[in-house]
Amino acid sequence: MNTVKRWRDLNLQSLPKKPSYKKKINFKALICTLIFSSLIGTYLDLLMVGNGFYSFPDRPFPMIFSINILFTLFVLPVLTTVIIYLFKQLPTLLYRGFILICFFFFLPILEHFSELFSVFTHSNDWNHLYSGFGYVIFILIIWKFYVWLSS
Repeated sequence: MNTVKRWRDLNLQSLPKKPSYKKKINFKALICTLIFSSLIGTYLDLLMVGNGFYSFPDRPFPMIFSINILFTLFVLPVLTTVIIYLFKQLPTLLYRGFILICFFFFLPILEHFSELFSVFTHSNDWNHLYSGFGYVIFILIIWKFYVWLSS
């Protein structure tokens, strides 16, 4: 078996390692953040539905819940997991800001299409830009909560 040894007299520096931006996810912090995001989403939905800003015409258990519990218990945690994974993999604030801008424009459009399929109904006074700002603030709170728990 042949091995290659460095010459002692040769003063070459070894090549620097390439920085890796892929960081591991703290699963305890992730689970706590998912529960936190689900609770915040539930309470915000209860507040907004209670004040008549929007409603969920087609929802599971309509006699028990005025909100769509499938969204707050399944969709929101999945979306939160994707956001945390993306933010964890991105190296700088600039990239995270770009993702936030994408969410600012994409989620209200998705919300508008969900209205076409009667999953969601807004009041006549509602502007979808409100949703964009709301989602960005929600994402920032969830990210800061995850970072706080991870440290």
